[in-house]
Amino acid sequence: MSDETNTPKVVAFNTDAMFQMPKFDMSKFEMPNVEVPPAFREFAEKGIAQAKEGYDKMKANAEKATETLETTYSIASKGCADYGAKLIETARANSNAAYDLMAELMGAKSYSDVIALTTAYWRNRFDALNAQAKELSEHAQKVATETAEPIKESFAKFSKAA
Repeated sequence: MSDETNTPKVVAFNTDAMFQMPKFDMSKFEMPNVEVPPAFREFAEKGIAQAKEGYDKMKANAEKATETLETTYSIASKGCADYGAKLIETARANSNAAYDLMAELMGAKSYSDVIALTTAYWRNRFDALNAQAKELSEHAQKVATETAEPIKESFAKFSKAA
């Protein structure tokens, strides 16, 4: 037996001919000349003008809204920074008062002096804490009002325009 009889034969295909695009004569597919009626053209132009006007209004409103948000953010940011500064100032005052008490207690000569100093300290701190809480609350209310003002004005303008 020979090897040539058992070997399969390879058949070549012409793939170029198989996958070619059909050739059409483009002259058969010419587009007819159709004239658009003037009424339709006018209708289309009006539609385009209205769409442009709507887009311009929407763009202007978006710019106003962005400006309002930027203003609001700026006010809120400044207000929060001021509030944080007030908190730090309050903490510093309370820490200084506590250190002052410790210094006074170190110089106390009797138990009754310790009681008197501690009682005076807590009365003072109670009044100071009430004043600090009131001040911080008023500041927070002021920041909230100032932050909401640009949004409120923007809604008022929008309501009048609508």
